[in-house]
Amino acid sequence: MKYEEWEPYYKAILEDFGWTPEGDEAAARLLSSLLPERSQYIGKVEEMIRGHDVVVCGKAPTLEKDMNRIERWYKYTVIAADGSVSTLLRHGIVPNIVVSDLDGPHQDLLKADTNGAIILAHAHADNIGSVKSLVPQLKHVVGTTQAHPLKNVYNFGGFSDGDRCVFLAKEFGAKSIRIIGFDLDDTNVTPKKLKKLKWARKLLDALGI
Repeated sequence: MKYEEWEPYYKAILEDFGWTPEGDEAAARLLSSLLPERSQYIGKVEEMIRGHDVVVCGKAPTLEKDMNRIERWYKYTVIAADGSVSTLLRHGIVPNIVVSDLDGPHQDLLKADTNGAIILAHAHADNIGSVKSLVPQLKHVVGTTQAHPLKNVYNFGGFSDGDRCVFLAKEFGAKSIRIIGFDLDDTNVTPKKLKKLKWARKLLDALGI
């Protein structure tokens, strides 16, 4: 997705939440400064997705039950939203790609990274501390932002970790996308999270998912 296509959604999200872009932009610049000038792993991300069947794992409470429906994990490229990583690792599954704004358990993100997962580390206004502390520890990392992209910090579209996984799979031409661990109708959440779920539904609808 070109940034020009994403920008209207981004501006609407900022307005809905009462945010401004400056914090996201500062976080993206910080993340950029911590990464090589050219991403070493973006080509590998595309290689793992293009033409492959993808399973996207969200962190809804239904995840473990949904996992039982996947019979041959080896057939899929596994893209995990941040909060699902701990559950996957407990079941012996190392995701191929993790989409994370770094608010999940850092020890599990580091474990996934050590075992070869590529971490798409997402910088925004509220996670600058985690960007500073965690990104330098990651071996396999690609930087992302929801604001204007930089030369080594990408924007593939999407807002929360889960829908950014799907945008990523679409961006790089997945053969198919199977989604598990998503509950966009969950009302047992905070008002802020409820608003995020509504945006996730809107954005996935825009992708035709």
